[in-house]
Amino acid sequence: MSNLRNNEGIANYTKFWKEDSAKDSEADMANRLDQYTSVVNSYYDGATDFYEYGWGTNFHFARYYPGEPFYQAIARHEHYLAHNMHLRPGMRVLDVGCGVGGPAREIARFADVHVIGVNNNDYQIDRARKYTKKAGLQDQVEFYKGDFMKLVEQFGENSFDAVYAIEATCHAPSWEGVYSQIKGVLKPGGVFGLYEWCMTDAYDASNPHHRRIAHGIELGDGIPEMRTIKQARDALKSVGFEIEVDEDLADKGDKIDWYYPLEGDIRKVQNLWDVFTCWRMTSLGKFTTQTAISFFERIGLVPKGTFDVGESLKKAADALVAGGREKLFTPMMFFVARKPSN
Repeated sequence: MSNLRNNEGIANYTKFWKEDSAKDSEADMANRLDQYTSVVNSYYDGATDFYEYGWGTNFHFARYYPGEPFYQAIARHEHYLAHNMHLRPGMRVLDVGCGVGGPAREIARFADVHVIGVNNNDYQIDRARKYTKKAGLQDQVEFYKGDFMKLVEQFGENSFDAVYAIEATCHAPSWEGVYSQIKGVLKPGGVFGLYEWCMTDAYDASNPHHRRIAHGIELGDGIPEMRTIKQARDALKSVGFEIEVDEDLADKGDKIDWYYPLEGDIRKVQNLWDVFTCWRMTSLGKFTTQTAISFFERIGLVPKGTFDVGESLKKAADALVAGGREKLFTPMMFFVARKPSN
């Protein structure tokens, strides 16, 4: 058990939400937005080990082609981002909300760029540095603790050639706030690549069923407030970005759904090596994991509250699958935006 984790925060994570979406008030949401650093840190202190166990070190979704292995699709999703951003060797690139550094290492290798990862979670930063040293990339990939709502204060204006964020800025208290910080650290003419978590245009916040799905995603994934594609697009424009690519990659008519690894349906496995990845999301897999976590928590091997975080992740998986099936949610609203040169 790492002393870098806030054990009290893990134990109190679920207290930021009401279990019933109908009882989760505007005051509850306002408190989450105000306390977003505590919300996100408490979540990732408890959820990071689950993520690595179930997903590896690259914490994001991807599109899949028939027969394509899980980790190959994950890497291709990162390559697609780097390619569309036109990253070139030697560029200084910021990874906003870097997790444990999986995408930073992959993009550094793929595009031959120097990546700086920023994250406000000590536990994840520590693991990111260890994995990067093991990969021999410590001279090309660096990690710093920081608040993505204060990037200019930490790194200075016009300090990066490019910035990307992969399913991370959904944790921000406001998109205008984090996008303006990203624009501030970009050099004039610099590019921002973004995979954003959004509710789609089909989402109706006044529909109780829709709200239950959004609430499940919020509670299960440490997100203070789910927002829409329109809000993301408007936020980028309002802070002065020029949008060059604007596409929901989850709505491309793919034969294999982006959420299939969460469904726990072994019949949908694309490759023999991915059986265990999908098995972990079956009823038996989730039961086995949570039973083990409950035991480890009782004997002090994992922090108190880890079991509850695991339960919230189960709710998140159900909500994400429901949102995907009903086309109410996308984890890959793809934007490439540029800071004006003048």
